[in-house]
Amino acid sequence: MEMQQFHYDNKIVTKFIYATIIFGVVGMAVGLLLAFMFLFPNLTDGISWLSFGRLRPLHTNAVIFAFVGNAMFAGVYYSLQRLLKTRMASDLLSNINFWGWQLIIAAAAISLPLGYTTSKEYAELEWPIDIAIALIWVVFGVNMIWTILKRRQRHLYVAVWFYIATFITVAVLHIFNSLELPVSAMKSYSVYAGVQDALVQWWYGHNAVAFFLTTPFLGLMYYFVPKAANRPVYSYRLSIVHFWSLIFIYIWAGPHHLLYTALPEWAQNLGVAFSVMLLMPSWGGMINGLLTLRGAWDKVRTDPVLKFMVVAITGYGMATFEGPTLSLKNVNAIAHFTDWIIAHVHVGALAWNGFMAFGIIYYLIPRLFKTKLHSLPLANMHFWLGTLGIIIYALPMYVAGFTQASMWKQFNPDGTLVYGNFLETVTEIIPMYWMRAIGGTLYIVGMLILVYNIIVTIKNGSKVEDELAEAPALERVTKKRTASEGWHTWLERRPIQLTLLATVAILIGGIIQIVPTIMVKSNIPTIASVEPYTPLELEGRDIYIREGCVGCHSQMIRPFRSEVERYGEYSKAGEFVYDHPFLWGSKRTGPDVHRIGGKYSDNWHFNHMYDPQSTSSGSIMPRYPWLITGSSSTLDKSDTEAKMRAMVSLGVPYSDEDIANAQQSMLDQGAQIEENLHSDPDFAETYAADKKYAADNGEEFVEMKNREIVALIAYLQRLGTDISKGTE
Repeated sequence: MEMQQFHYDNKIVTKFIYATIIFGVVGMAVGLLLAFMFLFPNLTDGISWLSFGRLRPLHTNAVIFAFVGNAMFAGVYYSLQRLLKTRMASDLLSNINFWGWQLIIAAAAISLPLGYTTSKEYAELEWPIDIAIALIWVVFGVNMIWTILKRRQRHLYVAVWFYIATFITVAVLHIFNSLELPVSAMKSYSVYAGVQDALVQWWYGHNAVAFFLTTPFLGLMYYFVPKAANRPVYSYRLSIVHFWSLIFIYIWAGPHHLLYTALPEWAQNLGVAFSVMLLMPSWGGMINGLLTLRGAWDKVRTDPVLKFMVVAITGYGMATFEGPTLSLKNVNAIAHFTDWIIAHVHVGALAWNGFMAFGIIYYLIPRLFKTKLHSLPLANMHFWLGTLGIIIYALPMYVAGFTQASMWKQFNPDGTLVYGNFLETVTEIIPMYWMRAIGGTLYIVGMLILVYNIIVTIKNGSKVEDELAEAPALERVTKKRTASEGWHTWLERRPIQLTLLATVAILIGGIIQIVPTIMVKSNIPTIASVEPYTPLELEGRDIYIREGCVGCHSQMIRPFRSEVERYGEYSKAGEFVYDHPFLWGSKRTGPDVHRIGGKYSDNWHFNHMYDPQSTSSGSIMPRYPWLITGSSSTLDKSDTEAKMRAMVSLGVPYSDEDIANAQQSMLDQGAQIEENLHSDPDFAETYAADKKYAADNGEEFVEMKNREIVALIAYLQRLGTDISKGTE
């Protein structure tokens, strides 16, 4: 048989590894800064682009798409070429994938701190960047499928199945969740509203975890664990069951993020049922990975690569046991909105994704540079620091979560809440936040040890950019399935059919859940008294979104006695029909605000935003002075009419008269709030001093009614008030 010589492209793998390491340090550093902000809320006092609400999405995006995303591409580009016995189909497409992805990360790093956000979890980036993500993702997919079609290896190995499913599903999720109507160059509104938006978002949010953080890394597990251990995969049959059951079941589980909310009951129950079923394929994959190491445990004890991978697979097993458990309604009622979810997410991120990425880096760098790892003791130190960091991070967050849930729900014999003041629960868990910060510090110190170890290893080695390889050409065989050939064996040599079947498998769940919710109006009962936001309230809502308030405050009161007692009447689906996007939130660092309208005076909100500790002693909310003083506080009203017209296109019933009178409406409502503020003598005195200072220094004085704080107050005072004007 004639052998063909060719070269593997190692350059692209090396580039992605460098990016993984750099963005790993950056993403974790931002996360550590955020952890310390819980202890020192005014750590970045007065700097808008370094505020908690703006940095939180930067942290999640940096870790998920920059660190884990680059690690995924590095592993896929390395393993795919060797599994298919061919170079990537196009060096040009590989480089477009790399540089395009880094430019997207740079755009995120600039836009998110500046407040350009859609507020949708893991999908915060605005519409031009969303388009760029779709284009670069298609470039990656075209390059991968083209490479598969020109392969020299007939059958597609299990890792390749997971790579194919990742490409298809992430494309579908991203495109449908990111359907938005642009208003300006960096502002858009989701085409979905309220309940529909929540369902689509968590269909995306849950499956972004599934198909960006899980399936590609399972593919990498199936390649790198056997390679590092020099053992075959434990069970070929189990890998088949694992793959097909996982991609079919996972896509249904999104609604378990919305239990006890205004989502229709049937959708919630469907999400619970499939989430429980998800345990079986998830643990099937974990078992397949761990049992691949049978007979290689001596090597595990000495090889840091395998140590990282064993803990990664174990972390995957723990997280995928916990996920179905959290989807049970009685457990979800305790855990949702608490720090338990933070612990759950970080076990997956730090152990499964982080440790798998570290193991792959330690495996690849010596091979790409034809040398040995500089220091095994340093790699082992990294392993133990990282493991200890995960434990010290996660365990206190579980304690914090249980503490929050129990304190929120406790009643006195007379029927009143034991802890009626939300801040009592916050001060109780501050020691746990200290432990989290310490755990995060240990984890990032381990990462810095990796950086040093890798730099010295690279200096000691010699780069091989085009690695020589050879393999026989792929001979043509019958397309039909032979009598002795299993159906899956046949499918493995038919990549187009496999891709189409995988597409069908992931589409079924999404279609059955989402289409009825969007198309059948009876799923979202309307409330006659619910009206669109006024122009000033709409602008205030956009400020609320810009500042990331949804990251700490929910707007969803569940039908629990404790929540109704604490916050007011539980939330109804019909209240959110004009909300583009929905703002239900997923964490209560502060109290729910869905019924906050009319609960406090305008002055209270003003003082609370300027200095939260002045109104709420012990609060860990940061200050927002840029909404109140300085040139940054001037409310930009130039796009208000465009925003309203966009809302009309999305079904919000603004009339032509409403739009024409928007500017006057904002002035009138702003003037009323300003008048209310003047009732506070301290405000009147400070305001007069402000006015005099501007006059003395020749500066333009911005009237309070034209400042951003007034728009935000207007929005907050509107929240939850519609329901009191009518009945469902």
